[in-house]
Amino acid sequence: MTLTVISWIVILLGIVTAVAIAIDCYQRPQHMNVMNVTWPITGLYFPVVGWWIYAVMGRPDGMPRDGSDHDHGGHDHSGHDHGHDDDGGCGHHHAPKPKWQSVFVGVTHCGGGCTLGDSVAIPIVALTGFTVAGSILLGHFAAEFVAAYLFGILFQFLPAMSMGETNPFKALVNAIKADTLSLISFQIGMYGWMALASLVLLPEEPSAGTPVFWFMMQIAMVIGFATAYPANWWLINRGIKHGM
Repeated sequence: MTLTVISWIVILLGIVTAVAIAIDCYQRPQHMNVMNVTWPITGLYFPVVGWWIYAVMGRPDGMPRDGSDHDHGGHDHSGHDHGHDDDGGCGHHHAPKPKWQSVFVGVTHCGGGCTLGDSVAIPIVALTGFTVAGSILLGHFAAEFVAAYLFGILFQFLPAMSMGETNPFKALVNAIKADTLSLISFQIGMYGWMALASLVLLPEEPSAGTPVFWFMMQIAMVIGFATAYPANWWLINRGIKHGM
């Protein structure tokens, strides 16, 4: 089986996973609207296993939009507490997550911003031929960092405003504090893998229009997620970023 075929299979599995999560998020909306976007994006770079991650850490317990109670056998829950939980979900109140899960969900925020930013920047670089020091790879890195940073800040800013923050400047400053180290850590892992794949592992640097490039990006996202995890743990411990 060629690398191109493998790339197509994994990419399609990522798309299917993202669509399945998006449908479930529509039926069971998250308490924080941004997570309705973040969870499907997580499925894009965590094919198949992304559904398990969402089901364990992010899927709300509340009833679907149609009012059917698939999860609870039709029992009456009128006496239960329906407050929101700490994972950005809605519905029945959950026990607090283990610390590792709370941090994990926090990293999905960063991953969502990075993925959207990269998805916007990569076609622009490919179409314009933008380079840095004559290198297309460095051009990708520079453009992707700027776009990912802007989306990452947005993914922190919007939830803060929706949760009751009335001072946009304060929300922006807190978003910058919460996301800067996290995003840099995420991008370091991504860039490290893409440089290794492009310059060492593959016979030539893959074009942004090929499935191999996007398969390498899926792997890069997972590695970036891993390198961002310790940074998010530290940020949460210091109270700079909130666990989810």
